[in-house]
Amino acid sequence: MSLTIWTFVITLALITMSGAMAWVRKRETPEDYLVASRQVKPWLAALSTVATNNSGFMFIGMIGFTYQFGVEAFWLMAAWILGDLTGWIFVNPRVRRRSEAVKANTLSSLIGTWDGKVHRPVVVACGAVTFLFLGVYAAGQLKAGSTALTALFGWDMYVGSLIAAGIVVLYSYAGGVRADIWTDAAQSFAMIGAMILILVAGNLEVGGWTALMEALRAQDPQLASWTPHATELTLLGFVLGYYFGGFTMTGQPHLMARMIAIESVSAVRTARLYYFAWYVPFFLCSIGVGLYSRAIIPDIASLAVAEGMTSPTELALPLIAERLLPDVLVGIALAGLFAATISTADSQVIVCSGAVTQEIQPRWKDSYLASKLSTLALAAMALAIALLAPEGVFGLVLIAWSALGASFGPLLLIRVYDLPLSTGAALGMIAAALITVSLWHLSPWNDDVFKALPGVLAAGLVYAGWRRRAAPSRAGAETG
Repeated sequence: MSLTIWTFVITLALITMSGAMAWVRKRETPEDYLVASRQVKPWLAALSTVATNNSGFMFIGMIGFTYQFGVEAFWLMAAWILGDLTGWIFVNPRVRRRSEAVKANTLSSLIGTWDGKVHRPVVVACGAVTFLFLGVYAAGQLKAGSTALTALFGWDMYVGSLIAAGIVVLYSYAGGVRADIWTDAAQSFAMIGAMILILVAGNLEVGGWTALMEALRAQDPQLASWTPHATELTLLGFVLGYYFGGFTMTGQPHLMARMIAIESVSAVRTARLYYFAWYVPFFLCSIGVGLYSRAIIPDIASLAVAEGMTSPTELALPLIAERLLPDVLVGIALAGLFAATISTADSQVIVCSGAVTQEIQPRWKDSYLASKLSTLALAAMALAIALLAPEGVFGLVLIAWSALGASFGPLLLIRVYDLPLSTGAALGMIAAALITVSLWHLSPWNDDVFKALPGVLAAGLVYAGWRRRAAPSRAGAETG
């Protein structure tokens, strides 16, 4: 067995144990399984949120996007981070406060509870959307881990997915979301450390920024152009699309679970500082690695390892690591990537199980066993999607992110700011968001404007129409 495989196995085992040890703190209750009894420290919540948010998407998808399109990825980063920051300032603290007030363990329960009662049709609809699209999201994480193992070790794609699904079940049975959070904290250091090592090695290989830009222009001048490749719509549309991509982190059930689990409202504000202190440098590193990968390995699609792949550019990170790093560091970097994707998938599967037991079948609400059995079944579903879905990692993640964000983000904003809402309006907003995201994904503008933006706008228009129609009746009731 090569040194790379040995270091991969040992590092992965150590990271996995950090999560599996959560069993010593677990309580056999659904609240502990789903939100760690709302006792998570701010620094843990921050590192867990940022690692969960940026595992397969950043390691495989974002680097692959940068490899393909070049420096325009900086526009995506700036818009996405600004949207994310907006959510942290104006939404996340209110999520923590409101979730405790209504005793909601999931985002769907929080959205569907107002005026002192639970609106079951809304909760069930949110649970069904969570079940479907978060399962797709989890499949994207399993596929991301498999992509890395295929690139380095030549293993079939299903091998990595099977290993990842097995570790997902181990995490879940060890300690639920607490196991995810503990593991995420350990992974966050391994993740950014690996990226910095590759950046330093890439700089030694190619040179500084000027040399890098020259190498990219020699391949394609568009790679070094600050104007996005989209030509049918404006730069403003491109930036606004990804701003809403960042803002709709407020509609991601697995990320909002961290806000529900954090120990207090004031801790959310503290966590924000930790979050962006890690997030911004990591995003920059991801773009840098993508650019150096394109300069050093310009022909990924023609390599034998990329044969038959839907998105061969997503091999950029494992291939550049293998090219630039010594074997022992390749194994460590790959283990960090693989473990990060697993932990994200586990978090998503646990939230999906919460959707089943807390929302779709509430008679299982207080059953710890039902929560765990649901997790096992959903891990199997995510594995099946990972093995059969034709989309690449970036595509799977962005479809799921947009559908969830556009469906839940506007509704969550309405709920945490105590705006009026009816069951019909809520269901109409969810339907409009899902239909719009789906149609936009199939439209010729899909690559020009991120699909979360039209989805959010569609939901907002439905709500505005309902408010306008409902206003006369409310005014009449007040007069009477």
